[in-house]
Amino acid sequence: MRSSVGVLGLSALLVAGCAAVGGTESGGDSAAAAAAVARAAEKAEQPVSLRYRSTGRTPEEGRIEGEAAIGVKPQVMSLKSTVLSGPDKGTGEFRFVDGVLYIGTDEAGEDGKHWIKFGKHGANAGMADKVRDNPSHETGFLAAADDLKKAGAETVEGVRTTHYTGTATVDDIRASYKDDATKVRQRTEKSLAQYEKLGVDELTMDLWIDAEDRTRRLRMQGFGRHGELDLTLTFFDFGKPVTVKAPPASDTMDMAEALKTTGD
Repeated sequence: MRSSVGVLGLSALLVAGCAAVGGTESGGDSAAAAAAVARAAEKAEQPVSLRYRSTGRTPEEGRIEGEAAIGVKPQVMSLKSTVLSGPDKGTGEFRFVDGVLYIGTDEAGEDGKHWIKFGKHGANAGMADKVRDNPSHETGFLAAADDLKKAGAETVEGVRTTHYTGTATVDDIRASYKDDATKVRQRTEKSLAQYEKLGVDELTMDLWIDAEDRTRRLRMQGFGRHGELDLTLTFFDFGKPVTVKAPPASDTMDMAEALKTTGD
């Protein structure tokens, strides 16, 4: 099977640990905006089923788009990403079902199968935990912006929202989390490491949040060693059931069985 490093590069960025923030503030000053961000960042720690779409550009993949569904009870996830141009053009997908991680691409491997199945334990457990993460975590980065402000009221996907914007360096974002819980700091560090890997050291952020302190849209912009980062995520279907099915067994290579066969 072709490498997922390219076609699933977007997925790696999205599930690195991206906490939703929000709140509709009547005041337009930075203090009111910061309070809104803090309220929603705290709310984002509450697990919730949702769906989201992504579109934009990353320095390494170029133009990309994706869609995902995250279910809380039971814990399931589907994350599909597509690189629209360049040498890594194609579609890849993560699925997490019944504690098992599946990775697939639109190009079959030498065995004619499109999916690889990984076990529940060992080295794959860390990836499974990563795939389950809600990628709205990164909205909390906006609290580190010195120029944080309310930009106005706008409608996103038929929902009335408040738009906030600001710019912060990766170092300032990291420092803003120094007093947070260990789990939150670790997730934040994973996210920041992804941006640093791309060569992005400053982020311009736009955030649209609804009256229930939920992120409805998040846009992250910056410049890396290989070009522009401009990624927009739109969130919807909060609290609605999510169903994810395992890929067909006939189209799936079981990694554990393959390793037993090779004696590795």
